[in-house]
Amino acid sequence: MEKLFDIILKNRRVLHRILEETPKAQLVKIPDGFRNNIWWNIAHVVVTQQLLVYKRSGLQMRIPDKFIDPYKKGSVPEGVPTDEEILEISAFLLSTVSWMEEDYKAGLFQNFDTYTTSLDVTLNSVEDAIAFNTFHEGLHFGSVLALRKAVK
Repeated sequence: MEKLFDIILKNRRVLHRILEETPKAQLVKIPDGFRNNIWWNIAHVVVTQQLLVYKRSGLQMRIPDKFIDPYKKGSVPEGVPTDEEILEISAFLLSTVSWMEEDYKAGLFQNFDTYTTSLDVTLNSVEDAIAFNTFHEGLHFGSVLALRKAVK
């Protein structure tokens, strides 16, 4: 598990840097051929990790509910995020990984509601969820890189 936490944190640090360095107009632009933007992908990885790891474990998520519906699976970008929302997600990019690792090591994840992903991968434990989340975040990292090229 230690390696998975490390991989997620490294990915999140790069996403954090991209979020901080990319002009807002580029963050929210949806280029032709895409259905979302850089901002949505970054917020989506934060939300998905919370849903897969915390909610499926029956625990209180560590992010405000206001982020769930706009960035959960199946959602699409709507409107422009406020500067405050961008700052909040920016902070959550790193803190949610640290909290997840701390909570895992503290043994908080005692239960897990089995879930089959859209890729037909069945998650039976929090360890499965963390492993799948690592893969999921890699997919969205790739999308962010493609979107960066498309909006420049």
